[in-house]
Amino acid sequence: MILGLLIATCLAQQVGHPLPGWMPGTLDIHQINTGRGNSALFILPDGTSMLVDAGDIGSTLTRGPAPKPDGARPPGEYIARYVRHMLARDSSPALDYGYLTHFHDDHMSAFGKVGEFVPIKKIIDRGWPTYDYPGPVKGVEDFRAFLKRDRMPVERLKPGRNDQIVLKREPGKYPNFEVRNIAANGEVWTGVGTNTRMHHPRIADLKPDEYPTENMCSMVIRISYGKFDFYTGGDIPGAHRDWAPLWNDMETPVAQAVGPVEAMLANHHGNRDSQNGFFLSSLQPQVILINVWSPDHPGHDVLERMLSTKLYPGPRDIFATNMMSANRTVIGPALDRLKSSQGHIVLRVAPGGDTFQVIILNDGNEEYRVKSVHGPYTSR
Repeated sequence: MILGLLIATCLAQQVGHPLPGWMPGTLDIHQINTGRGNSALFILPDGTSMLVDAGDIGSTLTRGPAPKPDGARPPGEYIARYVRHMLARDSSPALDYGYLTHFHDDHMSAFGKVGEFVPIKKIIDRGWPTYDYPGPVKGVEDFRAFLKRDRMPVERLKPGRNDQIVLKREPGKYPNFEVRNIAANGEVWTGVGTNTRMHHPRIADLKPDEYPTENMCSMVIRISYGKFDFYTGGDIPGAHRDWAPLWNDMETPVAQAVGPVEAMLANHHGNRDSQNGFFLSSLQPQVILINVWSPDHPGHDVLERMLSTKLYPGPRDIFATNMMSANRTVIGPALDRLKSSQGHIVLRVAPGGDTFQVIILNDGNEEYRVKSVHGPYTSR
């Protein structure tokens, strides 16, 4: 009873107060807003930690938001400071996993800087050790230099497996927790055992200008905790273009494997090539999170699909990290339907996974004070 009261007290978020710290049994999913790319901190029920992406689109971005909380430090350092703050209950904060969805600057370029301030025990990416699918991967030189500098243990994500990303501290205490690898490099879990199939055609049958794009090769996972499921899939596309082959749609085979979830991170920032109707109607999320650093995130038609009860019934709440005035000019009044459009987003799942909340934190400083609290939502 005392433990239950302590947990309830910890989870009692108050607007204007700093975010209460993570407690054992809780699953925390933080979308960290630097205004310069994607980064998410996962604190799993036993305290195992994972950083999913660490992006830095650079200071030359002309159509994006101002850096958050300011430009005094590079994004990687701010990500590291956020991580250290949220892992402060550990005497020597460190990340058990660094997980890189794909090799684009807005997802990978800050990993080296993060590693200067927070030890990362293992990296999981889509390319190790050869970085040659579908051909020599471009733009990974700095990332590989970081791996060499820190003598980083690295693994390639293995689709279909549920034993590659695991609880490191007390795995036996949470038997209803799982991280399932869904896809990478066009290889997709079938939903049966650990079996996979290749969605991309054989590279030998394609011309170089027909090769899968970097986004199509993104890594995808589903995190399950009791009744709660969360989806994150990098920048995979799914909205068909008239001139493109059908296999360019990665969302459809991924959705067939994932099934319904409680919450998801929007693919490709909600870009106009993502969130097709089948994908949304299959996942049926109650909560959708969007990482935003451009005026056209999300695409207007994408937002309409997210909000459409014709694709799937029931309420759904949408939260974005960094909407700008330019977004309103491009997208219009549909943005009024978002529950939040600015700030770090924390999805906090109660012990056991039956309920969860969404907490928005002020991203204008490093006090991490609560701006608003949404929920509780009930896992289905």
